[in-house]
Amino acid sequence: MSKLAQLADTASVPPCCPSLTDRELTDEEAEVTAAMFKALGDPVRLRLFSKVATHPEGEACVCDIADVGVSQPTVSHHLKKLREAGLLLSERRGTWVYYRLAPSVLAALSGFLTARD
Repeated sequence: MSKLAQLADTASVPPCCPSLTDRELTDEEAEVTAAMFKALGDPVRLRLFSKVATHPEGEACVCDIADVGVSQPTVSHHLKKLREAGLLLSERRGTWVYYRLAPSVLAALSGFLTARD
């Protein structure tokens, strides 16, 4: 697991940082946040992330989310990038890999962009 994924994959610490208007970001917060937004900046990755986020069971088998207009090896590459950025968690079950959102990642990303009074 990459350093970014380790930083982002903790239940007690949000996977991002405080609101952008709260205070200046630390170097570490900026690194983690930039990696998340960079990963989501690719249209295929954004679609894959959306497919996992909206899957009815809260997690999706790679076989259920692969139809995004690119080859299976490319899908695997993009899912790996989303995992490395701390946005997704994965679990192998037999021959398939299941993906789910990292804990509180949506709240953290939206909180980062929300101005606080």
